[in-house]
Amino acid sequence: MAITTGLSGNEIYCLAEKGYAPGNIVVGNSVHSLGLIRSVGTGLKAMLGGELTQITRLIEDGRKTAYQRLLQEAVNYNATGVTGVDSQLISHGGNVEFLAIGSAIHANGTTPANKFSTSADGQELYAQLDAGFKPICFAFGNVAYSMGIGRGLLGSLKTLARGEIKEYSNIFNHTRHLALGRIIGHAKEHKANAVLGIKTTILPFGGVNEMLMLGTASYHPKLPGDKFNEPISSDMTNIELWNMISKGYMPLRLLLGTSVYSLGMIGGITSTIKSFVRGEINELTRLIYDARENALAIINEEAKAIGADDVIGVKTYVYQLGNGLIEFLAIGTAIKKTSSLTTESSQLPPQAIIVDKDTFYDSNVNNSLKVNINTGNKPINKGLVFVYIPVLILLLLLHLFLRLMTD
Repeated sequence: MAITTGLSGNEIYCLAEKGYAPGNIVVGNSVHSLGLIRSVGTGLKAMLGGELTQITRLIEDGRKTAYQRLLQEAVNYNATGVTGVDSQLISHGGNVEFLAIGSAIHANGTTPANKFSTSADGQELYAQLDAGFKPICFAFGNVAYSMGIGRGLLGSLKTLARGEIKEYSNIFNHTRHLALGRIIGHAKEHKANAVLGIKTTILPFGGVNEMLMLGTASYHPKLPGDKFNEPISSDMTNIELWNMISKGYMPLRLLLGTSVYSLGMIGGITSTIKSFVRGEINELTRLIYDARENALAIINEEAKAIGADDVIGVKTYVYQLGNGLIEFLAIGTAIKKTSSLTTESSQLPPQAIIVDKDTFYDSNVNNSLKVNINTGNKPINKGLVFVYIPVLILLLLLHLFLRLMTD
């Protein structure tokens, strides 16, 4: 019987090398309504800032329901596992559809028929298996949060001066670690000692932000016993993981640090005026440098606390939050030298590292109702931009008036 799979030719080749054959696409979905009562309750809590537990639970319930239905469809196909598990949010007016999708795979006669699911695609799964990590299940952690009116007012007052806005930094750091703690907790529930290939996304949802972490709860027999209580976590791809293990390193923990800085009212006006002439804008240079150093210092301190040798794969992101605020986010994985973990193969096959090319392009992405959680964009808060513009116009008029008076 013919199958319909989402696996590419490279993925099918890699999985065949590990004793798996492709199966059909499997899908699960669930349509939810935010509801008037929940919306009102959440709106009141949003005034205080921080996590919005009702929205968090709503999204979590929707994702879990869709995922469980995907698993049931895989069972109906008598699949050994589901690879490339993905999750999407699709808006339908006042409702939202949670969609889970993946590709079933089947073990051949010589491969253990342990049931599993994973967020890794076929190529990444090959690398994970070859590195000695057995996938257990798709895992996720999320948190919905708001900066809040109360904290926002205090933070807005502080934006008049240049420097870090601790209130905003604390919100972002706390919520990010909530999501990380939940995906690790999900792994512990399934007796895993590792969470691999974690992807982090920030999405707008119902007027607030949701932070989502997706990965694969896994087990390695040679990891220390205490890793059942504190599983290792990594945002390296599984191919990167294979490379590091082949060189004698193991991941310890996903690290992240956030700093929110303000240019300040005076600094903003000064830098804007300077932007009319060519040359360095010292205020912005110092601001961005300080924010970057502070975010990196957070992950460096955490790496030292857990005894890591290095922090690799550090990715840095800068977001304009409006009101003269910028957020600097740093994410990386702490690693440590080890001799207990090895790879099965001396090198990866070319098919495992070839990047599949897209052969379909949608020119109407901006008009699409679909939101892919792996390509979410951080919403921009326009804030007090409308206040800055009149002030700048007045300053320019004043400058011209003074020049006319002195000429």
